Amino acid sequence: MLSTIIRTIEVNGVPIGYTDTGDPNGRSDTPVIVFGHSLLFGGWMFRAQIAVLREHYRCIAIDWRGQGGTQPTSGGYDMDTLTADAVGLIEALGLAPVHWVGIGMGGFVGQRVAARRGELLRSLTLLSSSAGAQDRRKVGRYTRLAWAVRLFGVDVVRGKVARLLFGPAFLADPAAADTIDEWAERLDRIDRAGTSRAIRGAIGRAPADREISGITAPTLVAVGADDAVTPIADAWRLTELIPKARFEVIENAGHCCVLEQPGVVTALVQSFLADIDG
Repeated sequence: MLSTIIRTIEVNGVPIGYTDTGDPNGRSDTPVIVFGHSLLFGGWMFRAQIAVLREHYRCIAIDWRGQGGTQPTSGGYDMDTLTADAVGLIEALGLAPVHWVGIGMGGFVGQRVAARRGELLRSLTLLSSSAGAQDRRKVGRYTRLAWAVRLFGVDVVRGKVARLLFGPAFLADPAAADTIDEWAERLDRIDRAGTSRAIRGAIGRAPADREISGITAPTLVAVGADDAVTPIADAWRLTELIPKARFEVIENAGHCCVLEQPGVVTALVQSFLADIDG
């Protein structure tokens, strides 16, 4: 299982939290996977994938500013700064080239790392992610959610946010209740101001459409069939912009496919990386 011990490393003057499974083979050439989580989560959301992949890979899960094990900062929640944080962590730990697996916000960052510092990546997996700016029709709604979280905490908007993050099949499954409760409890323990800033950083992101056409890393794009945050068409556009990107739709999953369909996502990533690593 993924260690719950959060380590920190100073990157760009900020203590960035991350987890590290270590090298399973005791060799310096063991491939590395860096996981970037979705908004309102932490690296913990990849625990099912890491539990399997750590047998053959060193697995690092980064926590974005104000989320997971990284403390809130007064600023720096924009995608450019988070990209610099990711690059700084990869370089500080001497990990390159790495396989990047990002969901949602982690995908926004992964795209930018791949486009700007392609030599740091061995491959790119983008889950529930898109290249464009936030849909203008949703900006007002998400902004109100951000302020509600800051003023009153997650419990006030838990139902609304859960319906955005998780698909209907998962929400209707009694076995999923523990996961949803854990997500809400973890989120409630995090500083409200940091959570609000993280939300506004994600919805205020600039588009990456123009720069990602230069990505050369092998790329896998996957999205839940019932994703209310990232429509299938938005995820598909990544495959139109990134040369030779592979596309998959994950059935019975919403935005948080790594939690809703953990085995399916793990198998997809395993197969994709096996083709690269041989």
